[in-house]
Amino acid sequence: MKKWISGLAAVAMTSVLLAGCGSSTDDATGESGSGATAANKLVISTWGFSEDFFNEEVFGPFEKEHNVDIVLEVGNNAERLNKIRQGTSNVDVIYLSDYYAQQGIDEGLFEKIDRSKIPNVNDIYDIAKAPLGEDYGPAYTIGQLGIAYNPDLVSKEVSSWSDLWDPAFENNLTIPNITATAGPMIVDAASRVAGNDTFNEDAAFAELKKLSGNVVKFYSQTSEFVNMFSQEEIAGGPIMEMYFKDLKAAVPNAKFVTPSEGAYAVMNTINVVKGSKNKELAEEFINWQLSQDVQAKSAKAKVDSPVNTKVELTAEEAEGVTYGADVVEKLNKLDMEFVNQQSKAWTDRWNREIAQ
Repeated sequence: MKKWISGLAAVAMTSVLLAGCGSSTDDATGESGSGATAANKLVISTWGFSEDFFNEEVFGPFEKEHNVDIVLEVGNNAERLNKIRQGTSNVDVIYLSDYYAQQGIDEGLFEKIDRSKIPNVNDIYDIAKAPLGEDYGPAYTIGQLGIAYNPDLVSKEVSSWSDLWDPAFENNLTIPNITATAGPMIVDAASRVAGNDTFNEDAAFAELKKLSGNVVKFYSQTSEFVNMFSQEEIAGGPIMEMYFKDLKAAVPNAKFVTPSEGAYAVMNTINVVKGSKNKELAEEFINWQLSQDVQAKSAKAKVDSPVNTKVELTAEEAEGVTYGADVVEKLNKLDMEFVNQQSKAWTDRWNREIAQ
């Protein structure tokens, strides 16, 4: 039976926080109503979205096959990583976006994985195998950051990042805040729009300054984008493809575009936390998450885009999912080590020059 750790905040990048299931615990120290002990307990730190799916198709079957209780700590990337930093939980496995996972690596918070214990890593896209280095966890899903828009409110066909600077988006645009997962991607996109083959910070911020006057709001949570889009307060902006289904439900003729310069890879990783007493079991879980069966079920439920290359989807199943080598291998990938090094300076500059 799964246990949910109580008292954590809402998920930053999802429109709904789903309630916990089963009985809860006060911490992740192994105390629970089922009498489980640390030896047969795996503590997993995750976002908490799509609760029913993960319970039924990922966590539940793993518990049964390995005779283990999974305890979940739920929250957004930042707060969950902070708990690891502070040593206030006994997490074994942690799901994080690559931006936050890189911080964990830089701070020595993760165990080095034994890839021989994770054979399914051989069946995933090359870009997903070691996004932050061979010693650390793979990406279990890769989405893309592209552009979604309402064609009824935009007077042209959108095909490029540069189209965001077009008068068609005058006073009806949203873009991610610099502190959002996609914030640094927009900085890089602005550098490309300025005509640079390699990243140019000054050029990027000059372009973003031109754009800022048309921004209704710099969004930090996808729910903000969805709400503004539904109310026609905005015509569109950059968003992760996995959330397009929410926009489509509100505006049936909404469009999602992979820009001609390339969309950005949004990678969620899975790592073993330093000091885990269940490292081998944690690696078995990572292998489970990468399996063809779990990956196919996740994709068909439109929960996560698959990285396992053996997953086959129909055109209908692939709608709204980042799928296929022809798509994945063309995605732009940021150097997260560089992004983290620049993060504070970019945030300060953004606040001074852009978000005025």
